[in-house]
Amino acid sequence: MIMKRTTVLIACMLSVGGASLPWLHSQDVQPMTSGESQVQPAVAESSTPSAQSQTGTEEPTSSVAISPQPTPSQTTNQQVIEFASAPLTAVIDNLARLAGINYILDYKVPYGQVGPDGQPAPQPMLTVRWEGVTPEQALLAVLNNYDLQLVMDPKTQIARITKKDPAAPDPLFTKVIQLKYAGVSNMITAVQTVLTDKRSRVVADIRTAQLIVTATEKELAAVEELIDRLDTPTRQVLIEAHIIETGRNPESIKGIDWAGTLEGQAFSFGNATMNVSNSLTTLTVPGLGGARYSRSTSAEFYTGAGLALNTRSGFTPDIGFLNAQGLNAVLSMLNKDNETRVISTPRAVTLDNQPAELSVTRTYPIFQITPGTVNVAGGSQVQYTNVGTVLIVTPRISANDYIWLHLRPEVSSWAGIAKRVVGDQTYEADIFDFRRIETQVLIPSGNTLVMGGLISDAMGNQYTKVPLLGDLPLIGLAFRHESKSASRKNLLIFVTPTIVKDNDFRPTSTDFLNTPMPDISAKEPSFWDSAKPYDWSDLPKY
Repeated sequence: MIMKRTTVLIACMLSVGGASLPWLHSQDVQPMTSGESQVQPAVAESSTPSAQSQTGTEEPTSSVAISPQPTPSQTTNQQVIEFASAPLTAVIDNLARLAGINYILDYKVPYGQVGPDGQPAPQPMLTVRWEGVTPEQALLAVLNNYDLQLVMDPKTQIARITKKDPAAPDPLFTKVIQLKYAGVSNMITAVQTVLTDKRSRVVADIRTAQLIVTATEKELAAVEELIDRLDTPTRQVLIEAHIIETGRNPESIKGIDWAGTLEGQAFSFGNATMNVSNSLTTLTVPGLGGARYSRSTSAEFYTGAGLALNTRSGFTPDIGFLNAQGLNAVLSMLNKDNETRVISTPRAVTLDNQPAELSVTRTYPIFQITPGTVNVAGGSQVQYTNVGTVLIVTPRISANDYIWLHLRPEVSSWAGIAKRVVGDQTYEADIFDFRRIETQVLIPSGNTLVMGGLISDAMGNQYTKVPLLGDLPLIGLAFRHESKSASRKNLLIFVTPTIVKDNDFRPTSTDFLNTPMPDISAKEPSFWDSAKPYDWSDLPKY
């Protein structure tokens, strides 16, 4: 590829007494590719008619030399604009022609105007060279340098070049800026900090994600630079979590339990018998939606066997003879062990500085019971709560591909039922266990953070024995009972944040959308696993 420079050379000739003074000599500075022909420089027309009518004299003629244009595949075009000792009005005229701007020179501009002596007023001579700028940019630079401004008439589409009024405020311009990635509401707040002129304003169009900015030229340039810096794609972070929860519940029950025989025995005094026992009566109240109420009965009168003291018969204890109804003992010799392991591997991609919630939960119902009265029936309401593992992560990308993480893991589980007796009624409520950590860390992208220590360890021992008999060596084993239980839970959380790069997004094939679904009916279960009666009609007939 050949680097191509398009050089615009302005040569101004001033006719004085039939002689001409060359101010600029054009030279060919661009290379040519094979097969190109030399194009002669084109002579531009004289200055604009408006300028001629105002000055009354002929403006200096100018010539524009433009090098031949190779094909786009052969060259990269880089435009060069150069003036050498050219009058200001000639520079303005040629730049306006190259930029395609129709203009008229205000009569208040002294440059090129005819003075009282009938001679053109003196004007500055320019010698400049620009590379990589458009003719419009070069024209505005020249006008600003000499306190001139270009005012466009929207009706005639003809610009007017006038002098700037130092006391007049800067003109306002309106521009519609399309946002690509940033939110409209967030960008308005940032743009308003740049607008210092009281007349400037910004309006947002939420539907099209565009900003309508009305401001001065300097403010518009600052707004565009600010939006270019802020309106960029938000980086994303891949959050991978591994949540491992292990639990073990060993239990050992050994011995003989005599509680059924020795607890709550009956005694009598006089002709009546009173039984003291721990009896529990469960009442079901209609209209309470499954609520459980219990009433405890502490005494019951009856006549029967037991330890009796009668006024007529004397002291007649009913002991010494055991039968099937009087002997209640439970022999226990059992070891139980329950091990659980729950593994959750949620993954999610979130934007930078935006929270991501990874949850593996189960909805658990909670009943709220309203007791009834004589005139008002009771009722119940059901509320649900999520029980399980919830991990809330908020990443923020820092320098050198480091990631700042705000972590809030929470593990909850159902623990049991709590009972409370109020008056003569027993109320029940669910118990939940919660384990929670909240921390902030800074780790490199792709590294794994390990959080542990959420360990719960509980042990319980329960002993029952017959006094004296349970303390005897060897023989006491038949008169005591012990139960041991333990519960241990351990929770480990592994979190790996990874910054998602632009090249990580790749289009995938969508051929599976056109692939027919497999025939499920072809996968019949075996004869042993099927509950349907066997179809004997397929047997061959002889």
